Amino acid sequence: MNKVGIPRGIFYYYYKDLWTNFFDYLDVPYIVSPKTNKKILRMGIKHANDEVCFAMKVFLGHVAFFKDKCDYLFIPRIDNFKYNNQTCTNFLALYDLVKNIFPSPVLHYNIDLEHKKTVKKGLFYLGRKLGKSNKEIRKAYKKAYKFYKEKKEKEIKENLLKLKSSKLKILIVSHPYITYDEILGKDISNYLEKHNITVIYSDKFNSKITNKLALKYSKDLYFKYNKDNIGALKYCENKVNGVIFLSAFPCGPDSLVNELVMRKIKLPYLNLVLDDNSSFTGLETRLESFIDMLGELYD
Repeated sequence: MNKVGIPRGIFYYYYKDLWTNFFDYLDVPYIVSPKTNKKILRMGIKHANDEVCFAMKVFLGHVAFFKDKCDYLFIPRIDNFKYNNQTCTNFLALYDLVKNIFPSPVLHYNIDLEHKKTVKKGLFYLGRKLGKSNKEIRKAYKKAYKFYKEKKEKEIKENLLKLKSSKLKILIVSHPYITYDEILGKDISNYLEKHNITVIYSDKFNSKITNKLALKYSKDLYFKYNKDNIGALKYCENKVNGVIFLSAFPCGPDSLVNELVMRKIKLPYLNLVLDDNSSFTGLETRLESFIDMLGELYD
């Protein structure tokens, strides 16, 4: 059977548990690209133009990794989660971009809730493209979604428990494809934990709650994932000691939304914008100063 390639970037950090289990239950062979490294980053920069964000460059590097390694690339198209819950242009355009740059055939599905195109319908479409029966797809989806939902609920509970910690608590406001990527943001959370900081993650909350809380900052927001992130900040504003805004240059939604929020919050914050010229040495100095300042404020 043909092998499917799943790039470890952007979409992957939202849906990896759903996708991999869905393919497992359908007995579809797949390969996930390795954790981001310098070689993958170089390949991404090679295939990207100068104007795309750093996270997009990393994603394209993961796609390039699959040359001669798989039969299909798996690149969904994610447009919106209903009215005023639009995604970034990258989520909407990645399918077309990859299809035009890389030679491998692309498997996809659409998420467009404004037109009733749900994840479930998308995976059924995908399963049929892979030659599976509706019965097989239904069974695989049910099991995969159960695992995905239970794991997400567990992560949310663990994140909420951290808010009760007696140590200094810092909320990282960022997208998971930045926060947990080895080149982009992973070193930052590792550094904080190494220095006895309790790290809270903005993506590990109930998004139905945080999405609504975001409107307390502005009723005009319409970027789905940014609303989820800053809604987590509103939820935590009296429960954490500081905030780190982490974004990939030159992300339009982040630059707009984060700037708006920074002007309204009273918590100490650090704004880190990453690009392909960033070095952790420079970030380390800023993180150290921020931790020292929080230590003095809350001693």
